[in-house]
Amino acid sequence: MKRIIFFVVFGLGGAAILISLCVWQMQRLSWKQGIIAQIQERIVQAPTALPIAPDPIDDKYLVVELEGTIKPEVLRVLVSQKSAGAGYRLISPFVSDGRTILLDRGFISVNDKLPEPSALENNTLVSGNLHWPDETDGYTPDPDIAKNIWFARDVEKMAAQLGTEPVMVVLRESSALDAKVTPLPVDTSRIPNDHLQYAITWALLALIWAAMTTYFLLRSKRDIPET
Repeated sequence: MKRIIFFVVFGLGGAAILISLCVWQMQRLSWKQGIIAQIQERIVQAPTALPIAPDPIDDKYLVVELEGTIKPEVLRVLVSQKSAGAGYRLISPFVSDGRTILLDRGFISVNDKLPEPSALENNTLVSGNLHWPDETDGYTPDPDIAKNIWFARDVEKMAAQLGTEPVMVVLRESSALDAKVTPLPVDTSRIPNDHLQYAITWALLALIWAAMTTYFLLRSKRDIPET
């Protein structure tokens, strides 16, 4: 009888924990879907002027439109695209109305040469989204300044390197596009959202746990001698 009580308590307790984890992941899924919907709605709004003092939280993903000059300096951020393989994001200073900010111009293959400075036009009209990417952690290597290779978009460090405001616009459209550079506009496809898979995993584990508990209970019941 003690074995049966043990299996009942152990089985119900384990199943309850696994089911609670499943419910928590479903709640996280709902929260993440709401966040993604808000971002998706904001990144396609009508463009506005660049705020005087953009806020990394309140103005993240804000659509802006600017006219100015793309400076020839460029930082290369090592990235990979499924359709093109390894390459670089090109980050350059952009001067507009006396202000200099960072412009994420897009992707170029590692096999392509950087655009010539002469190809960069004055009075270039660009539109895109303000962004402060959170791409660094304790495992992110420091940039190789000598080879001009960065491993993440660190707005603060890049702004210090290029002498700009710590503000980045990720290009969506421009009146002067280089054929070799493909814009990588902000979208929601790169936001991880695996909570449904996690919820299914916890639910299946709860089902397996309940089945195993039932099996051991039936087996223990058969092992009890009749009196």
